[in-house]
Amino acid sequence: MTVATQRVATHLRDAILGGALGPGDRVRQEDVAQQLGASRLPVREALQMLAAEGLIENEPNKGARVPRLSMHEVDVMYRMREQLEPLAVTESLPQLDESDLYRLVELQDEIEQGADVHGFLELDREFHLLTYAGCRTEQLSTTIHRLWNSTQHYRRAFVRISGPSRMWVVNAEHRLIIDAMFRRDEVDAGRFIAGHIRRTRIELGHHPEVFGAKP
Repeated sequence: MTVATQRVATHLRDAILGGALGPGDRVRQEDVAQQLGASRLPVREALQMLAAEGLIENEPNKGARVPRLSMHEVDVMYRMREQLEPLAVTESLPQLDESDLYRLVELQDEIEQGADVHGFLELDREFHLLTYAGCRTEQLSTTIHRLWNSTQHYRRAFVRISGPSRMWVVNAEHRLIIDAMFRRDEVDAGRFIAGHIRRTRIELGHHPEVFGAKP
C-alpha cells in the first residue's frame, strides 16, 4: 500500500465514520482526487480498501457510495454482533494484560464526563474494540470490524435521538463488562456484551425514523 493510498483511505474513512459522508452519498473518484491532490490510482485503491471494510459499496455503472441499510438489515447485523462479540471476547480476554483493562476504565471515565455525540462514538468504539483486541482469529475480528463500520451512521443517529437521558444505562452496562473483564470471567463478559448489544438493537427498532422510514 502506498502512502498516497493510505492518505486517501484515512481521509475517506474519517469522513464516513465521522458523519461527513452519510448513507447513500456518492464518492466520486475524480472529486476525491481533485480535493486531495491525488491521482486516480490511489483513490481507486483506497475505495477498494474501504469496500473490504464495509464502509463503501460499488454499484455497477454507478460507482462508489456509502451503503444505505434498511431497518431489517441493521437488525440482522446487530443479531450477528450478539452472537459474534461474546465469542470474540472469550478469545480475546486471556491475551489482554492489566494495562488493557485499565485503559477500559479510562475510556469509561471519559464517557461519564459527558462527551458530545462525536466524542462518545469515538470512545465507545475504542472501548468495545479493545475488549476484542486480543482475538487472534482474523476472520472473526474482521467480521466484527465490518459490522461496526456498516452500522456507524445508525448508531450515531440513535445516540442523538436518545440523548443524555439514556446514558446511565450505557454506563452501567460498560461497568459490568469492565468488572467481568477484571475478574477474567469470560462467561459474564460475553453475557453482558450480548445484553448490551441486544438492548441497543431493540431500542433502535423503536426509532424507524433513523432509517428514513415513517414512525
